[in-house]
Amino acid sequence: MYGATFATVLGALTLMSVADGGRPRRTLVVLQCAALAGVAAQALPGLPLAARFGLLLVLGFFQSLGTGTRMGLLAEVVPRAGYAPARSLMNITAGTTAVLGYAAGGALLRHLTPHQVFLVAAALTAAGLAVVATTVREHSIRPAGRPGLRRTWATNRELFAHSGSRALLLNLWVPNGLVVGCEALFLSYAPEHAGSLLAAASAGMLLGDLVVGRLLTAARRRRAAFPLRLLLAVPYLVFAFHPPLPVALAAVFVSGAGFAATLPLQELLLASTPDAVRGQVQGVESAGRMTWQGLGAAVAGGVAGLLAPAAAITAVAAASVAFTVASRPLVARAARATDAGATEARPA
Repeated sequence: MYGATFATVLGALTLMSVADGGRPRRTLVVLQCAALAGVAAQALPGLPLAARFGLLLVLGFFQSLGTGTRMGLLAEVVPRAGYAPARSLMNITAGTTAVLGYAAGGALLRHLTPHQVFLVAAALTAAGLAVVATTVREHSIRPAGRPGLRRTWATNRELFAHSGSRALLLNLWVPNGLVVGCEALFLSYAPEHAGSLLAAASAGMLLGDLVVGRLLTAARRRRAAFPLRLLLAVPYLVFAFHPPLPVALAAVFVSGAGFAATLPLQELLLASTPDAVRGQVQGVESAGRMTWQGLGAAVAGGVAGLLAPAAAITAVAAASVAFTVASRPLVARAARATDAGATEARPA
């Protein structure tokens, strides 16, 4: 389930500079064509299992580049004050679409063969390509540059050399990934109720994005960042007491709302990023977050090999809380540095 997420880091380390090219529409069309080819290839009968996993990795690679390009374009077409509400809307839309897609895929498998379902997926991907080609316009004020491996590495070196950026990225990745690891243990913890627990987590995420992104001001989002990061993991500590199902569902729902902590941290990261590399930096952030979700699932699985599922969930959640508390001063320092830089950049 999480294997393809590791391919996203390859995009971040190699060709993510394409996200800041001068022709974002063309980039998105090419990447969507690659996605269409990959999904259509999955529909081939008799395709070896190794080839299917290889296609998943390739699709994850291209998906990471597409995410960076979209995020860079988003940062250009909306004012900076509107970034968090726009990102929140994208999260809600993507989350809802994913839930509907899983449900539709499960329903289709009751009436169609897997190959036929892949054909349906290819048709939907082709429709997405048509939408991108006909509705997205070239919109870039970034200076044209030649993307490639060298440019990607140079930008990444500058990004990780900055202590504030490192603190923000790690807080966007590690607590989030560890809590996804807790979710990955639902099937071991309560096989008959795993679907309900995952649904509760998804509902909490949607509510959190709605409230934090659409209803809170930027100042309130900033103040809520640390409590939200705690909210992400603290509810899982109740699993140490083997709670009844309603309590477990409530805890998972509340935790899901804590994922909205990414919004104020992403705002800070964007504010500290030069305009010319906003797409790549956001692409690196997204790819790292996806990769850490896979790592979190792997870590949680390893812990569950030593402890009972409930104890493993509690231990992984406690690690997330500990990381959040320990790194709070670093995030606060990054926020102060970003504010100071914004003040210096204002005209007198």
